[in-house]
Amino acid sequence: MPTPQAGRLRPWLRLSLFTAAALTAVASSASPDTHVSNKQSFATDVVYQIVTDRFKDGDASNNPSGAAFSAGCTQLKLYCGGDWKGITQKISDGYLTGMGVTALWISQPVENISAVINYSGTNSTSYHGYWARDFKKPNAAFGSIADFQALVTAAHNAGIKVIIDFAPNHSSPADPANSAFAENGRLYNNGTLMASYSSDPSGLFHHNGGTTFSSLEDGIYRNLFDLADLNHNNASVDAYFRSAIQGWLDLGVDGLRVDAVKHMPFGWQKSWMAHIHGYKPVFTFGEWFLGVNEVDPANHAFANGSGMSLLDFQYAQRVRQVLRDGSKTMQDLHQTVVDTAGQYGQVIDQVTFVDNHDMDRFHQAGAPQRKLEQALAITLTSRGVPAIYYGSEQYMTGNGDPNNRAMMSGFGTGTTAYQAIKKLAALRKSNAALAYGTQQERWLSPDVYIYERKFGTQVVLVAVNRSASTATTISGLMTALPAGSYSDVLGGLLGGGAMSVGSSGAVPNFVLGAGAVAVWQAAPPITSPTLGHVGPMMGKPGNVLTLDGRGFGATKGSVFFGSTAVTGASILSWEDTQIKVTVPSIAAGRYAVKVRNASAVDSNAYAGYQLLSGPQVTVRFIVTNATTALGENVYLTGDKFELSNWSTSTPVGPAFNQVVTSYPNWYYDVSVPASTTLQFKFIKKNGSAVTWEGGANHSFTTPATGTATVTVPWQP
Repeated sequence: MPTPQAGRLRPWLRLSLFTAAALTAVASSASPDTHVSNKQSFATDVVYQIVTDRFKDGDASNNPSGAAFSAGCTQLKLYCGGDWKGITQKISDGYLTGMGVTALWISQPVENISAVINYSGTNSTSYHGYWARDFKKPNAAFGSIADFQALVTAAHNAGIKVIIDFAPNHSSPADPANSAFAENGRLYNNGTLMASYSSDPSGLFHHNGGTTFSSLEDGIYRNLFDLADLNHNNASVDAYFRSAIQGWLDLGVDGLRVDAVKHMPFGWQKSWMAHIHGYKPVFTFGEWFLGVNEVDPANHAFANGSGMSLLDFQYAQRVRQVLRDGSKTMQDLHQTVVDTAGQYGQVIDQVTFVDNHDMDRFHQAGAPQRKLEQALAITLTSRGVPAIYYGSEQYMTGNGDPNNRAMMSGFGTGTTAYQAIKKLAALRKSNAALAYGTQQERWLSPDVYIYERKFGTQVVLVAVNRSASTATTISGLMTALPAGSYSDVLGGLLGGGAMSVGSSGAVPNFVLGAGAVAVWQAAPPITSPTLGHVGPMMGKPGNVLTLDGRGFGATKGSVFFGSTAVTGASILSWEDTQIKVTVPSIAAGRYAVKVRNASAVDSNAYAGYQLLSGPQVTVRFIVTNATTALGENVYLTGDKFELSNWSTSTPVGPAFNQVVTSYPNWYYDVSVPASTTLQFKFIKKNGSAVTWEGGANHSFTTPATGTATVTVPWQP
């Protein structure tokens, strides 16, 4: 690895995203839409996650100097030199495109602190990108804005989308008792200091101590570890993050991965996502960590209502148990597939993976490589958007932070894992069943899982035998594949072979070898309109909505939101596989979307689109003196869709009563329409038993921008 010049000090770059030079670079670069046709759906994509500092050092001159840098990456909590130029080089030399990667998820690109922090005798830096100081400037150790723009342009020219990590939960570490620790969480706005953790007159940060993770509320409104927790109910913080994300979107970013969504107010995140969808809608997914065997209804509710998807930890942990640890069976994996299909409204939008920077790597030293190869094959052929952690194709190992974030071990293209990813990535592009299809179990035992994906007339059948020692005779298998003979898409790479199908869909008995993976497919043209994806699944009238599928035809038809047809100029583009439409001005609510082609043939309906009342702001609703009996919780309901339209079965909440306010006072942050007079009341619920407030409705007019707080007494 190149090292910085001896004795040379590299100043930390202070280049704004919004300088004339940056804007000129944006304007002169190729438009993302020129090379990446689908900006919303990632269903056909293969995402490759890169810890930027650990991939490739393409420019030694931007490496931090002194104690912050580890030559040779021998100290894994220091910077090791990876940068945007290094990623660009691996796009240009074909390593990423050769593997079939069509989306890159890179570390948070914003300016981070330069301090070296000593934790229990170990020096640590912000190499991971999560210790932000200015969300409107680039991390100098990764490169300049010109370098970032060059990366985006190179990616788009290669048909690759760019996803950035973004962490609006916090700035950097701070010690309330020692303002000299690190950089005291200082937050800058394009170079201008806004506040530090110990000097915060405008209340930009929470000062509620560190979370114990004892409750959802505790994790949202207290500091995550020693990170300076931002107060999103502050209008300046809200405006700052709306502006900051616009700057990065203007640079051509195609997607966002939002860090620590479990630890920020859900109402603020929904309001922020509504702003993004109205500005430049991009695929967005959040990180809500779930441990082994953890199933959290709040996680599902967030994915179904926030306007963003999630990393599917529930699925990932199960795959790891089945294939890495052997503590669960293929039957357990299938049950998780069934469960999550019902728990997530749009299960194909959840991002699947088997490891990442927050987990032990899947591959273990000394373990058979086939375990990882099978896990990758299942990830690439099951429902969801598949994400592969950098170095998996090279069988990298590493347990715990920072060992799971080592420098990329090499860039060989001959590994079995690399070749398997390449073949299955191509299949995701050519057969819509993998992107949009429903999943059905076809044959199941503790060691063998055979499942089928089907979309219209297109079918993919996948067989996996996790046993390393025992072959299994497959009998009685039925499939939707048309009659005929089928070769293994993987070409026998993972031990699979050919298969034949009879006229009734019956498959003659065959042997699935020990450790084998086989994939068979048929992709005849889909001629009837078949809707596979709608996104984003939340928006307001006037937003642009993207519909993906097959068989729409070349001539404009109409798009229905419930019973309302959208035609003519409101349909912005119409292709056989994709439609872009302007969301109509109809009543807020949940809608099923469908396509009617020019021959008046209807597609299937895609349910759950969330139409908001209009632009959103965040309001904190507080009710005082609401005493409750054992088992009761306090909820909010009101006269707008965002307030549940007076529903007592699905009201907003439950409200909190421990951190910002204490019992018997309750609060909840809610995304509501801007410049709107709301009528609302609080209710108490215990199961199906509901107690309403007395008196007249409370009334509040929301601001046009920013945030607000409204406090009312409980009316007996």
